[in-house]
Amino acid sequence: MTYRELFAVREFRVLFLNRCAVMISVAASGLALGTVVYDATGSAFLSALSMFGGPLVALVTSQFLLATSDLVRPRTALMLQMVGAFVSHAPQVIPGLPWQFRFVLLAIPYVVNSMFSGTQWVIVRDIVPAESFVLARSALNLAVGAMQVVGYAAGGVALIWLTPTELFILAAVADLVCVVNIVAGIKDRPARGGGGGGGGSVVRRTRAVNRRLLTSPVTRPLYLALWVPNGLIVGCEALFVPYAHSPAGGAVAAAGWLFAASAAGMMLGDLAIGRYVRSGLRDRLIEPLRLLLAVPYVALLLSPPSVVVAVLAFVASAGYAASLPLQDRLLHHTDEASSGQVMGLYGQGMMIWQAVGAGIAGVVAGVVAPARAMGIMAVASVVVTLLLTRGLRRSVVTSPALPDSDRSSGGTSGTDHTGDTAGSGGVSSGGGDGVVQPT
Repeated sequence: MTYRELFAVREFRVLFLNRCAVMISVAASGLALGTVVYDATGSAFLSALSMFGGPLVALVTSQFLLATSDLVRPRTALMLQMVGAFVSHAPQVIPGLPWQFRFVLLAIPYVVNSMFSGTQWVIVRDIVPAESFVLARSALNLAVGAMQVVGYAAGGVALIWLTPTELFILAAVADLVCVVNIVAGIKDRPARGGGGGGGGSVVRRTRAVNRRLLTSPVTRPLYLALWVPNGLIVGCEALFVPYAHSPAGGAVAAAGWLFAASAAGMMLGDLAIGRYVRSGLRDRLIEPLRLLLAVPYVALLLSPPSVVVAVLAFVASAGYAASLPLQDRLLHHTDEASSGQVMGLYGQGMMIWQAVGAGIAGVVAGVVAPARAMGIMAVASVVVTLLLTRGLRRSVVTSPALPDSDRSSGGTSGTDHTGDTAGSGGVSSGGGDGVVQPT
């Protein structure tokens, strides 16, 4: 499947446009809220927390509510996500609203997202062929990367002419557009996990499936490979600003070049691996890509100039594309009925390890120069990557993909584009011990 064929799928176009609109909403509301909170408090910490502290809420609530992704009808879940964002953004236009209440409103969409963070990928699995799932994910990743750059840049310029209140209005309108887009363009489907159940059952299911996923000898190394080495490299990126201010960086503006180079490399990697590399080769490239992500940054132990670091960041960031075939393996070895939670757990863990990586990098940079701190973080990432290599061998898919007709399971509509389910060595969300046996 090509990008043209992918975008010929109506529901995928709807998801893609929604992803773009969501990023515009996030950028506009984040800049507006950060500005309002700083004006009200004069605190840089509270301003930063208002813009980037929301995921901390999701990290807590997702431990208890993540299974909801598989227990609610997917279209309904997407609608609730956008309604949650609208409920958060619309009241922000009220003049003189206390900043404490603004923080309460900020938590609403993150609580809702912690419940339904894997829903989008459930729908993508339904609407594209199994062999094109990586292409679809790479396209949506490209949308996020591009719209983050455009959204924050445009939002920053818009603050020159628009007030924060007007930016909140823009965000709320984008949320409503997304709701209408979902209602009109996404087919209603039954919940994969059977739906129903009270709050207690959701909590029990969330904790039970998380426990099975994280104790399985097959899926645990996959999650660790997706989280830890990447998080340590995000720690390198978190030091771009201190590096730019250091003698090795040479110019404050160098931080912008480094972030741009990193984003460009990541987008190029997703494009190349998602579009031009065949599935079998893509899986064999996992180890080289994982090493590519970290090894270039090791050169920072020599404190090279910023131009060289920009090139290294561009090359290294292509290695983030290893997450695409790793996610393929993850979905192959898990039950379709819990696929929303499987992907949701990946997303939540990724946020945790990005924060952990940034924190560790900050501690290291307090002892040595920023450039050398980045080099040390890269060495740590390489070490973790090599230590996980043996565990990842258990998840190598050696059997050919099953025909779509053999993959379907009861209780879902449309074509089932999954890999093996719990009955063939996957992690089950239901009975049994739920432990994957090594392949």
